[in-house]
Amino acid sequence: MQERDNICNYLDIPLQHASDKVLKSMRRQITRKETEELLDSIRQKVPGIAIRTTMLVGFPGETKEDIAELVDFVEKQQFDRLGVFTYSHEENTLGFELEDDVPQEEKERRAEEVMAVQEEISFRKNQEKVGKDFIVLFDRKEGDFFIGRIEFDSPEVDNEVLVDAREHFVRIGDFANVTITKATEFDLYGTPKP
Repeated sequence: MQERDNICNYLDIPLQHASDKVLKSMRRQITRKETEELLDSIRQKVPGIAIRTTMLVGFPGETKEDIAELVDFVEKQQFDRLGVFTYSHEENTLGFELEDDVPQEEKERRAEEVMAVQEEISFRKNQEKVGKDFIVLFDRKEGDFFIGRIEFDSPEVDNEVLVDAREHFVRIGDFANVTITKATEFDLYGTPKP
């Protein structure tokens, strides 16, 4: 990625958690410190890389202190993209032998707490893109918008770039150079350059 310009500077690493206690219970075989060192190394080797991750909340035995540690980790790491899932007690998984001791309502509250932090990070990072040009791959048209994504976004899970189809035309499946004119927490709006 560092050496070639035909590879997207985007990495999806499903880290799951940041509390050493929860990571051990999940059998992730990594600590928070080791994770932070890994992320630092990646960012040093590929400056400007976008890092996406997913977190799992409500794992058996997870405490409010564990969530506080996860929130702190998310705030410090400033992930470009982050998704949060709630634990579901399913047969044939390593966690099934553990007691599902976090009520569903609390799992959802914890997911919302982590996502509220990420929403602020995402909004700030998206605002930094306003006025800049990006190469956008357009996937589809929905309603009044052509919808695409930049190299830092995976289809169906990350941000989208929306171009007003009433004012501009782009071909589906093509790349276009787009100036970002507006940004929300999870979407970018832009104008194709001639």
